[in-house]
Amino acid sequence: MRLVTYIDGAIERVGAVRDDLVIDLSDMAPDMLTLIAAGPALLAAAQQRVEAAQRGTPLDQVRLLAPIPRPRQNIICLGMNYAAHAIESLRAKGLPEKLPEHPVFFTKSVSAVNHPGADIPMLSEVSAKRDWEAELAFIIGRPTRNVAREDAMRSVFGYTIFNDVSARDLQMQHQQFFFSKSLEGAAPMGPWIVTADEIPDPHALRIQMRLNGTTMQDSSTHDMIFDIPTVITTLSRGMELGPGDIIATGTPEGVGMGRTPPVWLQAGDLIEVEISGIGVLRNRMVG
Repeated sequence: MRLVTYIDGAIERVGAVRDDLVIDLSDMAPDMLTLIAAGPALLAAAQQRVEAAQRGTPLDQVRLLAPIPRPRQNIICLGMNYAAHAIESLRAKGLPEKLPEHPVFFTKSVSAVNHPGADIPMLSEVSAKRDWEAELAFIIGRPTRNVAREDAMRSVFGYTIFNDVSARDLQMQHQQFFFSKSLEGAAPMGPWIVTADEIPDPHALRIQMRLNGTTMQDSSTHDMIFDIPTVITTLSRGMELGPGDIIATGTPEGVGMGRTPPVWLQAGDLIEVEISGIGVLRNRMVG
């Protein structure tokens, strides 16, 4: 299923997209976090509802929000999880070109969450070096602690598209990721969550990013250094992951910082992130 959070009229609802229709599921769960936490039985009932529905609301008549507009905690992100991107990042910073031996984790504030089709503020008074990062994100579906690698994928509820918009000048000034990646609107995601049963191999997806129609990133999730089971097992050793937690898996090469000369986002730029099997996430820089 393609699960969405959307506005119909003035009401926020949870639903599923079938073809070009949105099937309302809000009588089954008031929000996406509740739907995820309820477990397999409710998800199966929702699937039956969607398959049997005789009518729905045309997709172009609703406004999609981020699938989880208000995450229960910060978004967990991976840095330098594609070899070529790790090298371009280190080179741009003048650091030794050495791949990470362990996953590099940081978080983005929940206040940075942004929606499909929504504008991303330039905030030029804060940063002059805004950058894109096309990423696959996965959503945890059940409480997960000390999980074995062979069981790790059972904790995945589904997948969505994520753009880890970054302020590179702030990243260098503050020598950490949190502030530079948590500016207003800097965490667009969506347009929906595709449930795990529809993505048989999340490590075989084409991932692309286009800037005003020009392809800037074009890679495969196969090129991750640390795959999803590694990420889950590593995190769950020392903390419990919970239903609705969002984990972004890092970006491939082709970011603006790594280009010669660097390319920074400008007002009016259209950013499109596309992942096979999921869809396209579009946002525009404004201000």
